[in-house]
Amino acid sequence: MSYRYAIFGSGRQGTAAAYDLARFSDAQKIFMTDIDEHQASHAAERVNKLIGHEIATPLQLDVSAYGAVVTFLKDNAIDALVGATPYFHNLDLTRAAIEAGAGMTDLGGNSDVVKSQIALSSQAAEKGISIVPDCGQVPGMGTTLVLYAMEQLDEPRDVFMWDCGLPVESEPPWNYLLTFNIGGLTNEYFGDCLFIRDGKAVSVPVLDEYETLELPEPIGTLEAFTTAGGFSTASNTFVGKLRTLQNKTLRYPGNLAYLKVMQNLGLLDLEPIEVDGHNVVPRHVLHELWEPQIRADENTRDFIFIRILAQGIKHGRETEAEVDLLHYFDDKTGFNAMEQGTGWHAAILTGAIARGEVERGVIPLENAMSGTTFVEHAAKRGFEVKVTVREIN
Repeated sequence: MSYRYAIFGSGRQGTAAAYDLARFSDAQKIFMTDIDEHQASHAAERVNKLIGHEIATPLQLDVSAYGAVVTFLKDNAIDALVGATPYFHNLDLTRAAIEAGAGMTDLGGNSDVVKSQIALSSQAAEKGISIVPDCGQVPGMGTTLVLYAMEQLDEPRDVFMWDCGLPVESEPPWNYLLTFNIGGLTNEYFGDCLFIRDGKAVSVPVLDEYETLELPEPIGTLEAFTTAGGFSTASNTFVGKLRTLQNKTLRYPGNLAYLKVMQNLGLLDLEPIEVDGHNVVPRHVLHELWEPQIRADENTRDFIFIRILAQGIKHGRETEAEVDLLHYFDDKTGFNAMEQGTGWHAAILTGAIARGEVERGVIPLENAMSGTTFVEHAAKRGFEVKVTVREIN
């Protein structure tokens, strides 16, 4: 059986998702939609060239035009779509998918938006469709690998995650390159994180709880600190099941100091302030100033790293399971590591939705697919997930 897919937002991650769907998920046709007609055409041409035949079709479409989105989905009998636009479009895109009867994934980015999506679960179930928010790298693959680590134990108790997507070569002053929408990045640096500690869901401030982690050479020492949105719904899902669940973002040394300056100056705030008689949003000013300095180009060489440490009981003994994923850019396809980690994870879930393998409704990622099943899919794409299980003395 073959399926009809649509990509909303034909940028880096959306193009990677389309390529994966074309290669692994029995795609009959893939519509590459974008508000920018040139971007949609460029993405479709790239996918077709990589696959070796015409499977992707470009279409100029504004995701915020609700009626046009619903009409497009219905008229083209879309089985499942990927929302690869900024997070603030996800709720309306969810409503459109439900009205049109199309399955959906998105790349998450904001826990409050996800809560509103989940509130529509009964409507999605009545339509007989599955919607899974929060796909991508983190939230996304990190959460799925948390499941995989927990599945190595009989009674998981404490789970810790560290993750990053970084350039192979760090370049001062930022030592960071951006491969997705900057609004998603700065959203991680604002507000609180939702963790589980002592069995209870707690809010922890972002850009806090500094530590360092040693990665294999040539990467070396990275700094770790709290950021928002890494687990989204997972913290609520695992309350009462885990004693601890937390994550930290990894960066090259010195990055946190810059972020704290931005935070202390109020540059991450969304409340307008008056400047020379005009109301301006500090975060929007930061975006305009910062993004040109950190935007990655098509030649970016990067890596993603996710480490999960799960502790608990196995065969009656104290045990810990360590799960590591270290993955680099791909010269063969031209997709960098972040594009693969984000787009391909979303595509794996989107394909599963089209095949009817996901429960009906708006399903939290951690309930949509087991970690073991995901790792099997990931291996076909060249992701090497290493697991070490050892007793704790």
